[in-house]
Amino acid sequence: MKVLRFGPADAVFERSPGQDADIFAANMADQKQGGPITVGYGRYGPDQVLETDIVVDDVMVVLEGRVSVEAAGETLTAGPGEIIYMSKGNAVIIRSHAEGALTAYVTYPHWSEAE
Repeated sequence: MKVLRFGPADAVFERSPGQDADIFAANMADQKQGGPITVGYGRYGPDQVLETDIVVDDVMVVLEGRVSVEAAGETLTAGPGEIIYMSKGNAVIIRSHAEGALTAYVTYPHWSEAE
């Protein structure tokens, strides 16, 4: 078994697919390494909005800043050290706040194959 360690400085961010907001993702481990999950970082500029359908089970850990996620009429806000779980099949609106946000994510299966 291979053991990997990642930090935000290792990330190569790319704009999230299908949108033009100041929102970027960096997969650190995904199907290329042969595992069943994707692990990476998300970077949100200040006051950004992403409306999307969740096509995989998605766990978001807020590392810096704050993120709000609205689903089914409920809004949850998370700050550093807090986790938001978004289950497959939900329509969500993800919002960063004035300070922007850095998150880590884990998806099952690989989000890039499900898009």
